[in-house]
Amino acid sequence: MAEKTIQLRVMRYRPERSDDPFFQVYTIPYRDDMVVLDALNYIKDHVDPTLTYRWSCRLGICGSCGANIEGTPKLTCSVFLRDLRRQPVTIEPLANFPILKDLVVDIEDFMDKLLRVKPYIIREKEKPLERGEYRQTQEEVDMFRQQSACINCMLCYSACPVYGHDDRFLGPAASALAYRYLQDSRDEGGDARIAAIASTHGIWQCTFVGECSVVCPKDVDPAGAIQQLKAMAATKLMKSMLLPLASR
Repeated sequence: MAEKTIQLRVMRYRPERSDDPFFQVYTIPYRDDMVVLDALNYIKDHVDPTLTYRWSCRLGICGSCGANIEGTPKLTCSVFLRDLRRQPVTIEPLANFPILKDLVVDIEDFMDKLLRVKPYIIREKEKPLERGEYRQTQEEVDMFRQQSACINCMLCYSACPVYGHDDRFLGPAASALAYRYLQDSRDEGGDARIAAIASTHGIWQCTFVGECSVVCPKDVDPAGAIQQLKAMAATKLMKSMLLPLASR
């Protein structure tokens, strides 16, 4: 039986050689159980060791192997070659991010946005460790379980037309992360977190296109989370305007 082959058209960017990205086509053997990441690893190990990309776990957990595959942001470890009908298969770095080298993009802006929403439990006063943990019911955990599944793969930012137009936009994953902590019964930092997300380039810039939720590999639904945040922020604003009047 003849060995099956597949062509991959990979975007390359070598800043030390040229200012312009270019495409390079590789023809490699493949099996039906191979994913795109396996193909990239084969190229690097057997064909072209200069090919540069990120990956770590190969299990859809680390979130580091994202790329545009045939124009759609996906995890390269989750797309089987057998499901890609058109050849050559085009693989590009995630859109909306500066390219550092080949398929590796600059994630600094993304990390800054995550920090802006204070992604940790805030307590007004911590209790001593000897008093034990902050306990939650199963129902309380379920309030934020969906958003806690985010793996920070940045596929949602690559798919988001608002972020593509204005990179000052807080973006889907950071907003969903803010919602996750606002729903956590142990957290007491709601006021500071809402102030961070309801800013000029925060949740109000979202036009609810919904592509972020479409490409999310963990069904976090950041688009839905942002709409919930808008409702929470609007409710807080109305209360701040009406409650002082009620006390007069």
